[in-house]
Amino acid sequence: MSQSQNVTDYPNNNTIFMVWKFKNDDNIKPVFEKLCALVGNLNNSYNIRIPDGRTSCVMGVGHDAWIKLGLPTPLPKELLTFEPIEGAKHTAISTAGDLHFHLRAQNSAICFDMAMAISKVLELVAECLEEVHGFRYWDGRSIIGFVDGTENPVSDERQLFAVVGEEDPAYKGGSYLFVQKYFHNMKNWENLSTEDQEKVIGRSKMNDIEMEDDVKPANSHSALTAITDENGNDLKIVRDNMVFGNPSKGEVGTYFIAYASTFSTTKKMLENMFLGNPTGNYDRILDFSTAQTGTLFFVPTLDLLDDYSAE
Repeated sequence: MSQSQNVTDYPNNNTIFMVWKFKNDDNIKPVFEKLCALVGNLNNSYNIRIPDGRTSCVMGVGHDAWIKLGLPTPLPKELLTFEPIEGAKHTAISTAGDLHFHLRAQNSAICFDMAMAISKVLELVAECLEEVHGFRYWDGRSIIGFVDGTENPVSDERQLFAVVGEEDPAYKGGSYLFVQKYFHNMKNWENLSTEDQEKVIGRSKMNDIEMEDDVKPANSHSALTAITDENGNDLKIVRDNMVFGNPSKGEVGTYFIAYASTFSTTKKMLENMFLGNPTGNYDRILDFSTAQTGTLFFVPTLDLLDDYSAE
């Protein structure tokens, strides 16, 4: 059975997210082989050295990079270049990215050292488009004050919703990874009363209790991101969102990161948010949160990385 990367790990206290883009096609295959070996080495080394550190390094590969690197074909069924989702007022933009790294640890020094090791391998052939240092904010809250990820699947459900199964046997154990970096307009948000903020989210701010359906606004975040299949079964994603910011510059935000067994689940949530359900009934959180990026990756299994690694 194929061994997955650590996509079902729970969020940790510290995280570094990195998005890299190749400068050209020169020498990228031997570099990627080194990266495949490095990902395995980082995970194994820190789990032995600091067993209670909950350290993990996860690498995702974008559509164009998958082809350039000569990875297996046909590609994972839903691995495409993300197309913008343009609503009447807000847009989920599409931005470039060949490789994504999700580095987690209790100790920020571990994340830093992993990022340094990865950068040393990549710096000659790629440029880093995004490097975001995230941190756990109080009891897992977003910077806007509400608990983030309340609807996340737990226990065995994380595997069910985050990891590809028999629907795509060639890539069983892999995962679709979608990321967006959001900036929040804190001045406008804080001008709202707590009651109005709760209507935007659809939950109470202090104790994180979801509003009753007959009270919750139809354009609240929780209403539009709760989706089901044609049989009424819940469809979920595994979110590992983290807070980041530069307060002196007035830049604070959320790095949205979702692992899913199919990208179509994440895409449906995005369509509900940006287009609205029904159309025009968009997610009110977008009046205060602007997506700066939007990129889709696929997370190969550790077995596939082993096949391509240069020890």
